[in-house]
Amino acid sequence: MKIRHLLPLIAVCFLAAAAFGQGQNPAVAAKKTEMAKLEKWAGQWKGSGWIQMGPTRETFTGGETVQRKLDGLAMLVEGNFVNTEGKPIHQTLAVLTYNDRSASYDFATFLANGITGVQTLKVVGDHYEWGFDIPGGYGSARYNITITDTTWSEYGEFSRDGGKTWIKNFEMKLDRSK
Repeated sequence: MKIRHLLPLIAVCFLAAAAFGQGQNPAVAAKKTEMAKLEKWAGQWKGSGWIQMGPTRETFTGGETVQRKLDGLAMLVEGNFVNTEGKPIHQTLAVLTYNDRSASYDFATFLANGITGVQTLKVVGDHYEWGFDIPGGYGSARYNITITDTTWSEYGEFSRDGGKTWIKNFEMKLDRSK
């Protein structure tokens, strides 16, 4: 084949590939639509709270940084809180994504105490719920998050008896930073 005939063919293939790349996959668009429902999470949040592990309750200050990632397909949630002496007391990292197979949000969490996992984040009325079983059969934890345009309120509970009795062991109240 002569080069003169090959060049137009290459140009057509290049233009077709570029045009295909411009269109958005409907599954990706649907995920972005679902993730947009969590848009109010995005931003800088600052405030205080308390956490109780065993008999000792410690207060903390700090915040959550929530960023949209991958053109809206994911959100990165990073929490950093310190006690009154400035020692890290509650550190978290999580990635939120929409799972179209289960029609729910996956909440991949990484806690400073070594507990990691992928939980389901549920939208329940005006708030969100998620939880996990603590490795080694030590119990279960669950969290309730309420986010408005200006506030983030969250509390956590712990159960040792399979969810029959819950004890509040975590609470924080944050304000959106300007």
